[in-house]
Amino acid sequence: MTASKKAIENANRLRYIRALERFKKSILSYLLNSDALDNEKYNKKIDNALKLLNRVEEVQLYKGELQDLQQLVKKMIGYKDSDEDIDNIKEELLYSINQLEKSKNAKRYKKDKHSHSKYEEWE
Repeated sequence: MTASKKAIENANRLRYIRALERFKKSILSYLLNSDALDNEKYNKKIDNALKLLNRVEEVQLYKGELQDLQQLVKKMIGYKDSDEDIDNIKEELLYSINQLEKSKNAKRYKKDKHSHSKYEEWE
């Protein structure tokens, strides 16, 4: 019994998303926990993370937050071998990661108690 084409595509998509998340998490961990940030170490970390990411076939993503994640990873890779100061890179990437997390959380949590339209029919 073979898996359907749709199941294979779904598995490949999930594998790619997990690889993107792992890439982001590894670079974020380096930026937050490293005592001495350095461009050479950053480039080495990107190379190591790229080895894992390149094992997975790139898949077209259609969901907004996943596209943002993909753009963030490409941005991280774009800073590799750049002449920009590591502190500026760190600040820019942490801001982008924070914005991505905020957009994810904004969709997840919504407080109904602040929307007055919910209670208009009671009056």
